[in-house]
Order: sequence, then structure tokens, then C-alpha cells
Amino acid sequence: MSRSVEPLIVGRVIGEVIDSFNPCVKMVVTYNSNKLVFNGHELYPSAVISKPKVEVQGGDLRSFFTLIMTDPDVPGPSDPYLREHLHWIVTDIPGTTDASFGRELITYESPKPNIGIHRFVFVLFKQKRRQNVIVPSFRDHFNTRQFAEENELGLPVAAVFFNAQRETAARRR
Repeated sequence: MSRSVEPLIVGRVIGEVIDSFNPCVKMVVTYNSNKLVFNGHELYPSAVISKPKVEVQGGDLRSFFTLIMTDPDVPGPSDPYLREHLHWIVTDIPGTTDASFGRELITYESPKPNIGIHRFVFVLFKQKRRQNVIVPSFRDHFNTRQFAEENELGLPVAAVFFNAQRETAARRR
């Protein structure tokens, strides 16, 4: 078992959101220029309002990637009957660049967990070519596996997740 997927297994991202895969591209997710996303770390919702910079550190300018951000714990982790909630889709991201160079199909929606601790998952797929993907018509009941299958994306090449929960007024100070 690869060390880099271990937190994804422990955090149930592999299993509930994606199948097991071999990470082969480095993806770096940064909020507000200084908050790096590490598997399982907690970020406050107030720190993730603006869309992050997502760097694809692999491939080359002739290879393209699709980025998906979802919340598998909607409305709450104990009964996620709306699983998954789609927060963002960007396609045609050239290798060695970041998501701002891709096509944003679903605009970024900042995390707003209401009940319990939610996982927010970034999944990166390598595309076979530049392509048009089937755009989901709604954000709830999204399925990362099904989306990848319908668009012939195969298994992920990278994934990372963070946790967030509702902020109280005291935590925002």
C-alpha cells in the first residue's frame, strides 16, 4: 500500500468517493496563497471562501486534467443522503499549470457544512485528450465514480481532502 493513499483510505475517501488508485501526479491545493491542503487536516469555512489555487505538477502542456471537488458528507456525516455535493469542476487543465488555465464547468462553491465534520475532496483525473464532458445538471447526488466513467476518465491520478465543520461566532474571532 502506497503511503500517499493511506490517509485517503483511513479518511474513507477511497471506498466512499473513489476507487483505489496509484497516485502518479502531484497536485498542490492552496487557499489564500498560504493555506496548503493536507489529507485530513481541518480548515475553517471562513478560510476557504475563495477558490483555491490547484497546481498540477505533472504531465506536460500537451496533457490535460479534470479536477473535481465534492463533499461526500451532505447534509451530515451520520446520514449523508445527498452524497456527494459537487463544489467545483474544471476540465482541460494543461499539465504543469494550475486550474486557472482550465475550463471551469461548474463554478466554485465554498464549503458551508452545517452538521458535523465534513470531508471536502479534490480529485484529479488525467484526460485522454481535450474533451467535452457531460456537465452535471445539479450539485446534489453527484457521483465522482459515475462521472469519471461517463467521461472515460479512468482512475484518479491524485486526490487530497480536508475536513471542515460549522464555525461558531467564537471560532471566527
